[in-house]
Parts: sequence; C-alpha cells; structure tokens
Amino acid sequence: MRGYFGIGIYHTKTKENIGTLWRSAYIFGASFIFTIGKRYKKQSSDTTKAWTKIPLFHYDTFDEFQLHRPHDCRLVGIEQSDYSLDLKTLHHPERCIYLLGAEDHGLPQDVMIRCQRIVHIDTSICLNVAVAGSIVMYDRNTKGGK
Repeated sequence: MRGYFGIGIYHTKTKENIGTLWRSAYIFGASFIFTIGKRYKKQSSDTTKAWTKIPLFHYDTFDEFQLHRPHDCRLVGIEQSDYSLDLKTLHHPERCIYLLGAEDHGLPQDVMIRCQRIVHIDTSICLNVAVAGSIVMYDRNTKGGK
C-alpha cells in the first residue's frame, strides 16, 4: 500500500475514545493519531502499548494543526451533513488525514469548510467517535488505501 494516513479527533470529550482510536489506528496501519483542543484527562493505561508503535500529537487549535499538516495531504472530515459523501463511495486519498468530530458536538462548520472532503457513515443514529474512526480505517484497508 502506498502513501500514509493519520486520524484524529477535534475536541474529544473522553480519554477512552482516544485509547480505543489509538489501538485501532495501530491495528489498521495509521502513521499517527492526534487531538485538537484537549478536553480530556490523559489516559492512565494502554493495554496494547500503542504509544510505543504509533505517535499521538496534540494541537491546541485547528490553526495550529493546519500549520503542521503534511504537504499535499488531504483532510477528510468524518461528519453527518447535508453535503457529505457516503463512505461507501469514497476513494481514499493516497496521503490523507481523517478528522472526526467531538462526541457531543461533531465538527463545527468553520472546520468542515476547510476539509477537502466530508464523508459520513450511513447509519440511522450517530456512532461512537472511536467506532466511526475504526470503520473509516477498515474501509481504507479493504479498498487498498486508494
């Protein structure tokens, strides 16, 4: 598989979701994970020791994150919206960062407009943020990262 990807959560609310996403990111081959706007306490344990295999970056603001975003790396927001594409139709970019919204507020409009794509998972109710991230990474793997 060519390219790379990272995945993160904007203003995540709970440490458990970071831990679950971190473990899934390691399992599905992410290059890194990140958070923007920390609202949670640091996780006290990690049974897979994912921290030894994949880095976790913290950014205070979305603008700080944008300054450190890799060159020519697409930003794909994962959010239910009127103009989002169904994940089933997504051709994953070779170099990509997936950004999930907070558990209670999702991605704000001013962040979504700065994404190159907005994608949703077709469900009748919202998914847990770590579960949604895991589904996106699984989809990328099954489609060969393209």
